[in-house]
Amino acid sequence: MADLLTLRKFETLSPFEIKDELITLAKEASKTAQMAFLNAGRGNPNWIATEPRETFFLLGQFAITESKRVMELQPGIGGMPQASGIASRLDAWLAKHEDMPGAALLSKMVEFAVRKFSFDRDAFVHELVDSIIGDNYPVPDRMLVHNERVVHEYLMWAMCGEPRPSGKFDLYAVEGGTAAMCYIFKSLKANRLLLPGDTIALGTPIFTPYLEITHLEDYDLKYVEVSAPQENKFQYSDAELKKLEDPKVKAFFIVNPGNPTGMGMDRETLAKIVKLVKTKRPDLMLLTDDVYGTFVTDFRSLLGELPRNTIGVYSFSKYFGCTGWRLGVIAIHEDNIFQEKIAKLAAQDLKALDKRYGPITLTPRELKFIDRIVADSRDVGLNHTAGLSLPQQVMMTMFSLYELMDEEKAYQKACMEIVHKRFWNLIEGLGLELSPNPHYDAYYGLIDFEFWARKNIGDAAVEYLKKNVHPLDLAFRLAESHGIVLLNGGGFDAPEWSMRVSLANLPDEAYETIGRGVRSIARGYRDVYEASRSAKK
Repeated sequence: MADLLTLRKFETLSPFEIKDELITLAKEASKTAQMAFLNAGRGNPNWIATEPRETFFLLGQFAITESKRVMELQPGIGGMPQASGIASRLDAWLAKHEDMPGAALLSKMVEFAVRKFSFDRDAFVHELVDSIIGDNYPVPDRMLVHNERVVHEYLMWAMCGEPRPSGKFDLYAVEGGTAAMCYIFKSLKANRLLLPGDTIALGTPIFTPYLEITHLEDYDLKYVEVSAPQENKFQYSDAELKKLEDPKVKAFFIVNPGNPTGMGMDRETLAKIVKLVKTKRPDLMLLTDDVYGTFVTDFRSLLGELPRNTIGVYSFSKYFGCTGWRLGVIAIHEDNIFQEKIAKLAAQDLKALDKRYGPITLTPRELKFIDRIVADSRDVGLNHTAGLSLPQQVMMTMFSLYELMDEEKAYQKACMEIVHKRFWNLIEGLGLELSPNPHYDAYYGLIDFEFWARKNIGDAAVEYLKKNVHPLDLAFRLAESHGIVLLNGGGFDAPEWSMRVSLANLPDEAYETIGRGVRSIARGYRDVYEASRSAKK
Protein backbone atom coordinates (compact mmCIF):
# COMPACT_ATOMS: atom_id res chain seq x y z
CA MET A 1 0.00 0.00 0.00
CA ALA A 2 1.54 3.34 -1.11
CA ASP A 3 1.91 5.97 1.62
CA LEU A 4 0.52 9.49 1.38
CA LEU A 5 3.83 11.12 0.41
CA THR A 6 4.39 8.60 -2.36
CA LEU A 7 0.92 9.16 -3.79
CA ARG A 8 1.32 12.92 -3.71
CA LYS A 9 4.35 12.58 -5.99
CA PHE A 10 2.04 11.24 -8.70
CA GLU A 11 -0.49 14.08 -8.52
CA THR A 12 1.12 16.09 -11.31
CA LEU A 13 1.45 13.14 -13.70
CA SER A 14 -0.93 12.24 -16.50
CA PRO A 15 -3.01 9.11 -15.79
CA PHE A 16 -1.27 7.51 -18.76
CA GLU A 17 2.09 7.94 -17.00
CA ILE A 18 0.79 6.77 -13.61
CA LYS A 19 -0.45 3.70 -15.47
CA ASP A 20 3.10 2.40 -15.87
CA GLU A 21 3.57 2.31 -12.10
CA LEU A 22 0.20 0.63 -11.64
CA ILE A 23 1.07 -2.02 -14.24
CA THR A 24 4.27 -2.89 -12.37
CA LEU A 25 2.38 -3.25 -9.08
CA ALA A 26 -0.46 -5.24 -10.64
CA LYS A 27 1.90 -7.67 -12.38
CA GLU A 28 3.76 -8.30 -9.14
CA ALA A 29 0.48 -8.88 -7.30
CA SER A 30 -0.87 -11.26 -9.93
CA LYS A 31 2.36 -13.25 -9.91
CA THR A 32 2.56 -13.43 -6.11
CA ALA A 33 -1.10 -14.25 -5.49
CA GLN A 34 -1.54 -16.25 -8.72
CA MET A 35 -4.43 -14.09 -9.86
CA ALA A 36 -5.23 -12.68 -13.30
CA PHE A 37 -3.46 -9.48 -14.38
CA LEU A 38 -6.24 -7.24 -15.70
CA ASN A 39 -5.09 -4.05 -17.43
CA ALA A 40 -8.20 -2.01 -18.27
CA GLY A 41 -6.20 1.19 -18.31
CA ARG A 42 -5.79 1.71 -22.03
CA GLY A 43 -8.49 1.63 -24.69
CA ASN A 44 -6.87 -0.55 -27.32
CA PRO A 45 -9.67 -2.88 -28.55
CA ASN A 46 -9.04 -6.63 -28.50
CA TRP A 47 -10.94 -7.20 -31.75
CA ILE A 48 -10.15 -6.27 -35.34
CA ALA A 49 -12.08 -5.97 -38.59
CA THR A 50 -10.77 -8.96 -40.53
CA GLU A 51 -12.55 -8.67 -43.89
CA PRO A 52 -11.21 -5.29 -45.05
CA ARG A 53 -7.75 -6.45 -44.01
CA GLU A 54 -8.14 -9.52 -46.21
CA THR A 55 -8.86 -7.25 -49.18
CA PHE A 56 -5.86 -5.09 -48.31
CA PHE A 57 -3.34 -7.90 -48.16
CA LEU A 58 -4.76 -9.56 -51.26
CA LEU A 59 -4.57 -6.28 -53.17
CA GLY A 60 -0.91 -6.09 -52.21
CA GLN A 61 -0.26 -9.41 -53.92
CA PHE A 62 -1.91 -8.19 -57.10
CA ALA A 63 0.10 -4.96 -56.90
CA ILE A 64 3.34 -6.96 -56.98
CA THR A 65 2.26 -8.67 -60.19
CA GLU A 66 1.59 -5.24 -61.70
CA SER A 67 5.03 -4.07 -60.66
CA LYS A 68 6.66 -7.11 -62.24
CA ARG A 69 4.57 -6.66 -65.37
CA VAL A 70 6.25 -3.29 -65.98
CA MET A 71 9.78 -4.32 -65.02
CA GLU A 72 11.34 -7.46 -63.62
CA LEU A 73 15.07 -7.40 -63.04
CA GLN A 74 17.23 -9.52 -60.80
CA PRO A 75 17.49 -9.60 -57.91
CA GLY A 76 13.88 -8.70 -57.20
CA ILE A 77 13.51 -5.31 -58.89
CA GLY A 78 10.12 -4.24 -60.21
CA GLY A 79 8.60 -1.18 -61.85
CA MET A 80 5.84 1.28 -61.09
CA PRO A 81 2.30 0.06 -61.82
CA GLN A 82 0.64 1.63 -64.87
CA ALA A 83 -2.97 2.82 -65.02
CA SER A 84 -4.05 1.83 -68.52
CA GLY A 85 -6.18 -1.33 -68.40
CA ILE A 86 -5.37 -2.02 -64.73
CA ALA A 87 -8.99 -2.51 -63.67
CA SER A 88 -9.54 -5.27 -66.21
CA ARG A 89 -6.30 -6.92 -65.17
CA LEU A 90 -7.48 -6.86 -61.55
CA ASP A 91 -10.79 -8.47 -62.59
CA ALA A 92 -8.96 -11.26 -64.38
CA TRP A 93 -6.53 -11.78 -61.51
CA LEU A 94 -9.34 -11.97 -58.95
CA ALA A 95 -11.24 -14.46 -61.11
CA LYS A 96 -8.13 -16.61 -61.21
CA HIS A 97 -7.76 -16.36 -57.39
CA GLU A 98 -11.43 -16.36 -56.47
CA ASP A 99 -10.87 -18.92 -53.71
CA MET A 100 -8.49 -16.63 -51.79
CA PRO A 101 -9.77 -14.76 -48.69
CA GLY A 102 -10.89 -11.25 -49.66
CA ALA A 103 -11.20 -11.87 -53.41
CA ALA A 104 -14.97 -11.62 -53.64
CA LEU A 105 -15.13 -8.61 -51.30
CA LEU A 106 -12.37 -6.74 -53.13
CA SER A 107 -14.20 -7.20 -56.42
CA LYS A 108 -17.44 -5.92 -54.85
CA MET A 109 -15.61 -2.97 -53.29
CA VAL A 110 -14.28 -1.78 -56.62
CA GLU A 111 -17.67 -2.10 -58.30
CA PHE A 112 -19.41 -0.38 -55.40
CA ALA A 113 -17.00 2.56 -55.41
CA VAL A 114 -17.11 3.00 -59.19
CA ARG A 115 -20.91 2.94 -59.17
CA LYS A 116 -21.49 5.13 -56.10
CA PHE A 117 -18.87 7.80 -56.82
CA SER A 118 -18.78 7.60 -60.64
CA PHE A 119 -15.06 6.85 -60.53
CA ASP A 120 -13.09 6.00 -63.61
CA ARG A 121 -12.30 2.33 -62.98
CA ASP A 122 -8.68 2.46 -64.11
CA ALA A 123 -7.98 5.66 -62.19
CA PHE A 124 -9.46 4.29 -58.96
CA VAL A 125 -7.79 0.89 -59.16
CA HIS A 126 -4.49 2.50 -60.08
CA GLU A 127 -4.70 4.76 -57.01
CA LEU A 128 -5.19 1.66 -54.84
CA VAL A 129 -2.45 -0.39 -56.49
CA ASP A 130 0.18 2.33 -56.81
CA SER A 131 -0.53 3.48 -53.26
CA ILE A 132 -0.35 0.07 -51.64
CA ILE A 133 3.05 -0.36 -53.32
CA GLY A 134 4.05 2.97 -51.74
CA ASP A 135 6.29 4.02 -54.62
CA ASN A 136 5.26 7.70 -54.70
CA TYR A 137 4.91 10.65 -52.40
CA PRO A 138 1.30 11.45 -51.46
CA VAL A 139 -0.23 13.49 -54.30
CA PRO A 140 -2.21 15.53 -53.47
CA ASP A 141 -0.31 15.83 -50.21
CA ARG A 142 -3.46 16.50 -48.18
CA MET A 143 -5.24 13.31 -49.24
CA LEU A 144 -5.55 11.03 -52.26
CA VAL A 145 -8.38 12.09 -54.58
CA HIS A 146 -10.44 8.89 -54.51
CA ASN A 147 -9.71 8.20 -50.85
CA GLU A 148 -10.99 11.65 -49.88
CA ARG A 149 -14.29 11.06 -51.70
CA VAL A 150 -14.77 7.67 -50.03
CA VAL A 151 -13.82 8.83 -46.53
CA HIS A 152 -15.99 11.93 -46.89
CA GLU A 153 -19.00 9.70 -47.48
CA TYR A 154 -18.02 7.52 -44.55
CA LEU A 155 -17.79 10.56 -42.25
CA MET A 156 -21.21 11.74 -43.37
CA TRP A 157 -22.58 8.48 -41.98
CA ALA A 158 -20.26 8.05 -38.98
CA MET A 159 -20.16 11.63 -37.71
CA CYS A 160 -22.83 13.82 -39.24
CA GLY A 161 -25.95 11.67 -39.36
CA GLU A 162 -29.22 13.25 -40.44
CA PRO A 163 -29.93 15.77 -41.74
CA ARG A 164 -26.78 15.69 -43.82
CA PRO A 165 -25.01 19.08 -43.92
CA SER A 166 -24.94 20.82 -47.29
CA GLY A 167 -21.71 21.46 -49.13
CA LYS A 168 -18.58 19.43 -48.58
CA PHE A 169 -15.71 19.10 -46.17
CA ASP A 170 -12.03 19.24 -47.06
CA LEU A 171 -10.20 16.34 -45.44
CA TYR A 172 -6.62 15.82 -44.36
CA ALA A 173 -5.50 12.23 -43.73
CA VAL A 174 -3.20 12.13 -40.70
CA GLU A 175 -1.37 9.69 -38.43
CA GLY A 176 -4.26 9.04 -36.06
CA GLY A 177 -6.28 11.35 -33.85
CA THR A 178 -3.22 12.27 -31.79
CA ALA A 179 -1.43 13.72 -34.83
CA ALA A 180 -4.62 15.60 -35.70
CA MET A 181 -4.58 17.25 -32.26
CA CYS A 182 -0.93 18.26 -32.57
CA TYR A 183 -1.33 19.68 -36.07
CA ILE A 184 -4.49 21.63 -35.22
CA PHE A 185 -3.05 23.24 -32.09
CA LYS A 186 0.08 24.17 -34.01
CA SER A 187 -1.79 25.76 -36.92
CA LEU A 188 -4.29 27.64 -34.76
CA LYS A 189 -1.33 29.33 -33.10
CA ALA A 190 0.66 29.89 -36.30
CA ASN A 191 -2.34 31.59 -37.93
CA ARG A 192 -2.98 33.84 -34.92
CA LEU A 193 -6.36 32.24 -34.21
CA LEU A 194 -5.21 31.24 -30.72
CA LEU A 195 -2.37 33.16 -29.08
CA PRO A 196 -0.58 32.69 -25.75
CA GLY A 197 -2.79 34.03 -22.99
CA ASP A 198 -6.02 33.44 -24.91
CA THR A 199 -8.89 31.60 -23.25
CA ILE A 200 -10.59 28.47 -24.54
CA ALA A 201 -13.30 26.26 -23.06
CA LEU A 202 -12.89 22.53 -22.53
CA GLY A 203 -15.87 20.21 -22.17
CA THR A 204 -14.90 18.21 -19.08
CA PRO A 205 -14.27 15.45 -18.15
CA ILE A 206 -12.03 15.21 -21.22
CA PHE A 207 -9.17 13.19 -22.71
CA THR A 208 -6.17 14.36 -20.69
CA PRO A 209 -3.95 15.72 -23.54
CA TYR A 210 -6.46 18.51 -24.15
CA LEU A 211 -5.82 19.62 -20.58
CA GLU A 212 -2.07 19.14 -20.75
CA ILE A 213 -1.34 20.78 -24.13
CA THR A 214 -2.83 24.09 -22.98
CA HIS A 215 -0.10 24.41 -20.32
CA LEU A 216 2.81 24.00 -22.73
CA GLU A 217 4.86 27.15 -23.27
CA ASP A 218 4.23 26.68 -27.00
CA TYR A 219 0.57 27.60 -26.43
CA ASP A 220 0.13 28.91 -22.86
CA LEU A 221 -3.65 28.95 -23.09
CA LYS A 222 -6.06 29.65 -20.28
CA TYR A 223 -9.13 27.48 -20.10
CA VAL A 224 -12.51 27.38 -18.46
CA GLU A 225 -14.29 24.12 -17.82
CA VAL A 226 -17.72 23.46 -19.23
CA SER A 227 -18.65 20.55 -17.02
CA ALA A 228 -20.88 17.59 -17.84
CA PRO A 229 -21.31 15.89 -14.43
CA GLN A 230 -22.82 12.51 -13.69
CA GLU A 231 -25.66 14.21 -11.82
CA ASN A 232 -26.73 15.68 -15.18
CA LYS A 233 -26.25 12.36 -17.04
CA PHE A 234 -22.94 13.70 -18.38
CA GLN A 235 -24.69 16.42 -20.39
CA TYR A 236 -23.82 20.14 -20.31
CA SER A 237 -26.32 22.18 -18.29
CA ASP A 238 -27.63 25.62 -19.29
CA ALA A 239 -25.49 27.23 -16.61
CA GLU A 240 -22.33 25.54 -17.89
CA LEU A 241 -23.04 26.38 -21.54
CA LYS A 242 -23.61 30.01 -20.57
CA LYS A 243 -19.84 30.23 -20.02
CA LEU A 244 -19.47 30.09 -23.80
CA GLU A 245 -21.28 33.43 -24.14
CA ASP A 246 -18.19 35.22 -22.82
CA PRO A 247 -16.41 36.73 -25.87
CA LYS A 248 -13.05 36.08 -24.21
CA VAL A 249 -13.66 32.36 -24.83
CA LYS A 250 -12.32 31.96 -28.35
CA ALA A 251 -12.84 28.22 -28.83
CA PHE A 252 -14.68 25.26 -27.34
CA PHE A 253 -12.99 21.85 -27.49
CA ILE A 254 -14.95 18.68 -26.78
CA VAL A 255 -14.66 14.91 -27.04
CA ASN A 256 -17.98 13.43 -28.13
CA PRO A 257 -18.85 10.78 -26.98
CA GLY A 258 -16.85 11.63 -23.90
CA ASN A 259 -13.59 10.14 -22.78
CA PRO A 260 -13.70 8.97 -19.96
CA THR A 261 -17.48 9.19 -19.55
CA GLY A 262 -18.45 7.34 -22.74
CA MET A 263 -21.52 9.56 -23.07
CA GLY A 264 -22.55 11.18 -26.33
CA MET A 265 -24.29 14.55 -26.39
CA ASP A 266 -28.03 14.19 -26.69
CA ARG A 267 -30.02 16.13 -29.29
CA GLU A 268 -31.31 18.57 -26.68
CA THR A 269 -27.79 19.57 -25.65
CA LEU A 270 -26.68 19.83 -29.27
CA ALA A 271 -29.64 22.11 -29.99
CA LYS A 272 -28.65 24.39 -27.09
CA ILE A 273 -25.10 24.74 -28.43
CA VAL A 274 -26.40 25.41 -31.94
CA LYS A 275 -28.74 28.12 -30.67
CA LEU A 276 -25.99 29.71 -28.59
CA VAL A 277 -23.57 29.82 -31.51
CA LYS A 278 -26.07 31.10 -34.04
CA THR A 279 -27.60 33.78 -31.80
CA LYS A 280 -24.77 34.87 -29.49
CA ARG A 281 -21.40 33.46 -30.59
CA PRO A 282 -21.19 33.06 -34.38
CA ASP A 283 -17.46 33.71 -33.98
CA LEU A 284 -16.88 30.75 -31.62
CA MET A 285 -14.43 28.16 -32.94
CA LEU A 286 -15.34 24.55 -32.20
CA LEU A 287 -13.22 21.41 -32.20
CA THR A 288 -14.92 18.05 -31.81
CA ASP A 289 -13.06 14.78 -31.37
CA ASP A 290 -15.57 12.08 -32.34
CA VAL A 291 -13.57 8.85 -32.39
CA TYR A 292 -16.20 6.90 -30.41
CA GLY A 293 -19.25 8.13 -32.33
CA THR A 294 -19.69 4.86 -34.21
CA PHE A 295 -20.50 3.12 -30.93
CA VAL A 296 -23.65 5.23 -30.46
CA THR A 297 -26.82 4.60 -32.45
CA ASP A 298 -27.99 7.63 -34.45
CA PHE A 299 -24.90 9.63 -33.46
CA ARG A 300 -24.81 13.31 -34.34
CA SER A 301 -21.69 15.47 -34.18
CA LEU A 302 -21.24 19.22 -33.99
CA LEU A 303 -19.60 18.75 -37.37
CA GLY A 304 -23.05 18.04 -38.79
CA GLU A 305 -24.86 20.71 -36.75
CA LEU A 306 -22.41 23.62 -37.05
CA PRO A 307 -20.13 22.84 -39.99
CA ARG A 308 -18.97 26.46 -40.51
CA ASN A 309 -17.60 26.74 -36.97
CA THR A 310 -16.24 23.24 -36.46
CA ILE A 311 -12.97 21.39 -36.93
CA GLY A 312 -13.71 17.68 -36.87
CA VAL A 313 -11.26 15.02 -35.71
CA TYR A 314 -11.89 11.35 -36.36
CA SER A 315 -9.76 8.24 -35.90
CA PHE A 316 -10.46 4.79 -37.35
CA SER A 317 -8.45 3.17 -34.56
CA LYS A 318 -11.09 2.04 -32.09
CA TYR A 319 -13.94 1.00 -34.37
CA PHE A 320 -11.85 -1.12 -36.72
CA GLY A 321 -9.27 -2.27 -34.15
CA CYS A 322 -6.38 -0.55 -35.91
CA THR A 323 -4.57 1.63 -33.38
CA GLY A 324 -1.28 0.45 -34.88
CA TRP A 325 -2.22 1.66 -38.35
CA ARG A 326 -2.42 5.32 -37.19
CA LEU A 327 -5.39 6.36 -39.33
CA GLY A 328 -7.05 9.69 -38.66
CA VAL A 329 -8.78 12.53 -40.49
CA ILE A 330 -9.16 16.27 -39.97
CA ALA A 331 -12.34 17.69 -41.52
CA ILE A 332 -13.06 21.38 -42.19
CA HIS A 333 -16.03 22.59 -44.22
CA GLU A 334 -15.27 24.47 -47.43
CA ASP A 335 -17.31 27.39 -46.00
CA ASN A 336 -15.75 28.07 -42.60
CA ILE A 337 -15.12 30.85 -40.10
CA PHE A 338 -11.42 30.06 -39.77
CA GLN A 339 -10.68 31.44 -43.21
CA GLU A 340 -12.78 34.52 -42.44
CA LYS A 341 -10.93 35.13 -39.18
CA ILE A 342 -7.55 34.92 -40.91
CA ALA A 343 -8.66 37.42 -43.56
CA LYS A 344 -9.61 39.91 -40.80
CA LEU A 345 -6.25 39.79 -39.01
CA ALA A 346 -4.24 42.96 -38.56
CA ALA A 347 -2.07 44.00 -41.50
CA GLN A 348 1.16 43.11 -39.69
CA ASP A 349 -0.13 39.61 -38.95
CA LEU A 350 -1.19 39.10 -42.56
CA LYS A 351 2.26 40.16 -43.73
CA ALA A 352 3.84 37.70 -41.33
CA LEU A 353 1.62 34.91 -42.68
CA ASP A 354 2.45 35.96 -46.26
CA LYS A 355 6.09 35.40 -45.38
CA ARG A 356 5.33 32.08 -43.66
CA TYR A 357 3.40 30.55 -46.55
CA GLY A 358 4.96 32.51 -49.41
CA PRO A 359 7.45 29.74 -50.33
CA ILE A 360 4.60 27.31 -51.15
CA THR A 361 2.10 29.57 -52.96
CA LEU A 362 2.04 32.78 -54.97
CA THR A 363 -1.22 33.75 -53.28
CA PRO A 364 -0.72 32.97 -49.55
CA ARG A 365 -3.83 34.86 -48.46
CA GLU A 366 -5.98 32.52 -50.53
CA LEU A 367 -4.48 29.39 -48.96
CA LYS A 368 -7.21 27.34 -47.28
CA PHE A 369 -6.94 26.85 -43.54
CA ILE A 370 -6.80 23.07 -43.95
CA ASP A 371 -3.92 23.45 -46.41
CA ARG A 372 -2.18 25.64 -43.85
CA ILE A 373 -2.55 22.77 -41.37
CA VAL A 374 -0.93 20.45 -43.93
CA ALA A 375 1.98 22.85 -44.42
CA ASP A 376 2.41 23.51 -40.70
CA SER A 377 2.49 19.77 -40.02
CA ARG A 378 5.79 19.74 -41.94
CA ASP A 379 7.08 23.16 -40.80
CA VAL A 380 6.05 24.63 -44.18
CA GLY A 381 9.48 24.06 -45.72
CA LEU A 382 8.78 20.34 -46.07
CA ASN A 383 5.25 20.82 -47.40
CA HIS A 384 6.19 19.06 -50.64
CA THR A 385 6.68 15.80 -48.71
CA ALA A 386 3.62 16.14 -46.45
CA GLY A 387 0.81 13.64 -46.23
CA LEU A 388 -0.08 10.30 -44.74
CA SER A 389 1.75 7.29 -46.19
CA LEU A 390 -0.08 5.83 -49.16
CA PRO A 391 -0.47 2.24 -47.88
CA GLN A 392 -2.16 3.74 -44.81
CA GLN A 393 -4.52 5.68 -47.04
CA VAL A 394 -5.45 2.49 -48.90
CA MET A 395 -6.32 0.83 -45.60
CA MET A 396 -8.47 3.87 -44.82
CA THR A 397 -10.28 3.40 -48.13
CA MET A 398 -10.86 -0.28 -47.40
CA PHE A 399 -12.30 0.38 -43.93
CA SER A 400 -14.57 3.13 -45.24
CA LEU A 401 -15.90 1.14 -48.19
CA TYR A 402 -16.46 -1.87 -45.96
CA GLU A 403 -18.75 0.15 -43.69
CA LEU A 404 -20.51 1.95 -46.53
CA MET A 405 -21.35 -1.36 -48.21
CA ASP A 406 -22.80 -2.78 -44.98
CA GLU A 407 -26.42 -1.68 -45.39
CA GLU A 408 -27.59 -3.75 -42.41
CA LYS A 409 -24.81 -2.30 -40.22
CA ALA A 410 -23.96 -5.80 -39.05
CA TYR A 411 -20.40 -4.85 -38.19
CA GLN A 412 -21.50 -1.87 -36.10
CA LYS A 413 -24.06 -3.97 -34.23
CA ALA A 414 -21.44 -6.63 -33.49
CA CYS A 415 -18.98 -4.05 -32.11
CA MET A 416 -21.68 -2.51 -29.94
CA GLU A 417 -22.66 -5.92 -28.64
CA ILE A 418 -19.07 -6.64 -27.57
CA VAL A 419 -18.68 -3.52 -25.41
CA HIS A 420 -22.23 -3.49 -24.04
CA LYS A 421 -21.94 -7.08 -22.84
CA ARG A 422 -18.79 -6.15 -20.95
CA PHE A 423 -20.45 -3.07 -19.50
CA TRP A 424 -23.30 -5.10 -18.02
CA ASN A 425 -20.80 -7.62 -16.63
CA LEU A 426 -19.06 -4.72 -14.88
CA ILE A 427 -22.37 -3.44 -13.52
CA GLU A 428 -23.18 -6.89 -12.17
CA GLY A 429 -19.79 -7.08 -10.48
CA LEU A 430 -20.36 -3.67 -8.90
CA GLY A 431 -23.77 -4.76 -7.67
CA LEU A 432 -25.58 -1.89 -9.37
CA GLU A 433 -28.93 -1.60 -11.11
CA LEU A 434 -29.04 0.75 -14.09
CA SER A 435 -31.27 1.48 -17.06
CA PRO A 436 -29.74 1.53 -20.58
CA ASN A 437 -28.85 4.98 -21.94
CA PRO A 438 -29.08 5.31 -25.76
CA HIS A 439 -26.32 7.95 -25.79
CA TYR A 440 -23.76 5.78 -23.98
CA ASP A 441 -21.04 4.25 -26.17
CA ALA A 442 -19.98 1.60 -23.59
CA TYR A 443 -16.38 1.90 -24.78
CA TYR A 444 -15.25 3.35 -21.46
CA GLY A 445 -16.91 3.39 -18.08
CA LEU A 446 -16.33 6.03 -15.43
CA ILE A 447 -16.68 4.51 -11.97
CA ASP A 448 -17.51 7.44 -9.71
CA PHE A 449 -16.43 5.76 -6.50
CA GLU A 450 -17.62 8.53 -4.20
CA PHE A 451 -21.07 8.57 -5.82
CA TRP A 452 -21.25 4.77 -5.55
CA ALA A 453 -19.78 4.58 -2.04
CA ARG A 454 -22.24 7.04 -0.53
CA LYS A 455 -25.01 4.66 -1.47
CA ASN A 456 -23.18 1.52 -0.36
CA ILE A 457 -21.05 2.36 2.70
CA GLY A 458 -22.65 5.63 3.79
CA ASP A 459 -21.90 9.35 3.80
CA ALA A 460 -19.96 9.28 7.07
CA ALA A 461 -17.54 6.65 5.77
CA VAL A 462 -17.00 8.63 2.57
CA GLU A 463 -16.28 11.86 4.46
CA TYR A 464 -13.76 9.98 6.60
CA LEU A 465 -12.04 8.65 3.48
CA LYS A 466 -11.85 12.08 1.86
CA LYS A 467 -10.15 13.47 4.96
CA ASN A 468 -7.75 10.59 5.59
CA VAL A 469 -7.08 8.77 2.30
CA HIS A 470 -5.54 10.10 -0.92
CA PRO A 471 -7.80 9.67 -3.99
CA LEU A 472 -5.01 7.83 -5.86
CA ASP A 473 -5.05 5.20 -3.13
CA LEU A 474 -8.02 3.59 -4.86
CA ALA A 475 -6.13 2.91 -8.10
CA PHE A 476 -2.95 1.81 -6.30
CA ARG A 477 -4.85 -0.47 -3.93
CA LEU A 478 -6.65 -2.13 -6.85
CA ALA A 479 -3.32 -2.80 -8.52
CA GLU A 480 -1.54 -4.05 -5.38
CA SER A 481 -4.37 -6.18 -3.99
CA HIS A 482 -6.24 -7.36 -7.07
CA GLY A 483 -3.87 -7.09 -10.04
CA ILE A 484 -6.28 -4.61 -11.68
CA VAL A 485 -5.19 -1.48 -13.57
CA LEU A 486 -7.66 1.39 -13.97
CA LEU A 487 -6.86 5.05 -14.68
CA ASN A 488 -7.56 7.71 -12.08
CA GLY A 489 -10.45 9.91 -13.16
CA GLY A 490 -9.05 13.08 -11.64
CA GLY A 491 -6.50 13.30 -14.45
CA PHE A 492 -9.39 13.71 -16.91
CA ASP A 493 -10.95 16.44 -14.75
CA ALA A 494 -13.53 13.87 -13.67
CA PRO A 495 -14.28 13.52 -9.93
CA GLU A 496 -11.08 12.80 -7.98
CA TRP A 497 -12.57 9.65 -6.47
CA SER A 498 -13.33 8.10 -9.84
CA MET A 499 -11.64 5.68 -12.22
CA ARG A 500 -11.82 5.05 -15.95
CA VAL A 501 -12.21 1.46 -17.04
CA SER A 502 -11.72 0.45 -20.66
CA LEU A 503 -14.43 -1.94 -21.78
CA ALA A 504 -12.62 -2.70 -25.03
CA ASN A 505 -9.48 -4.63 -24.29
CA LEU A 506 -10.19 -7.53 -21.90
CA PRO A 507 -12.23 -10.76 -22.11
CA ASP A 508 -15.92 -10.42 -21.27
CA GLU A 509 -15.64 -12.24 -17.94
CA ALA A 510 -12.87 -9.93 -16.70
CA TYR A 511 -15.25 -7.07 -16.12
CA GLU A 512 -17.31 -8.79 -13.46
CA THR A 513 -14.00 -9.50 -11.69
CA ILE A 514 -13.10 -5.80 -11.90
CA GLY A 515 -16.46 -4.85 -10.43
CA ARG A 516 -16.00 -7.27 -7.56
CA GLY A 517 -12.50 -5.90 -6.97
CA VAL A 518 -13.86 -2.37 -6.59
CA ARG A 519 -16.49 -3.63 -4.15
CA SER A 520 -13.79 -5.40 -2.16
CA ILE A 521 -11.78 -2.19 -1.87
CA ALA A 522 -14.94 -0.40 -0.71
CA ARG A 523 -15.48 -2.98 2.03
CA GLY A 524 -11.89 -2.49 3.12
CA TYR A 525 -12.41 1.26 3.36
CA ARG A 526 -15.59 0.70 5.36
CA ASP A 527 -13.69 -1.57 7.77
CA VAL A 528 -11.01 1.09 8.25
CA TYR A 529 -13.70 3.65 8.99
CA GLU A 530 -15.46 1.34 11.48
CA ALA A 531 -12.15 0.63 13.19
CA SER A 532 -11.47 4.36 13.54
CA ARG A 533 -14.87 4.84 15.17
CA SER A 534 -14.23 2.00 17.60
CA ALA A 535 -10.85 3.43 18.53
CA LYS A 536 -12.49 6.73 19.50
CA LYS A 537 -14.95 5.06 21.87
